[in-house]
Amino acid sequence: MPDHPHTDATYRLMKQADGTFAIEVTIPDTQPTKVSGFDTQAKAEAWIGRHKANVATGALQGARPNWRDRKPG
Repeated sequence: MPDHPHTDATYRLMKQADGTFAIEVTIPDTQPTKVSGFDTQAKAEAWIGRHKANVATGALQGARPNWRDRKPG
């Protein structure tokens, strides 16, 4: 089975103007996306940890079932 597309994702924690936190998730060869709405830095960091763990265990694979069927280009 091929690697999950998020396997090589990078995460950047950002403090927003309103004091909340967001995470910029960058997957190779794609535009970054932002996950926002975290009340605290600790909650954002916990989300990153869960996301990395889910990718590593394959738990996210059912979330978007067609990712394995995508054709390059």
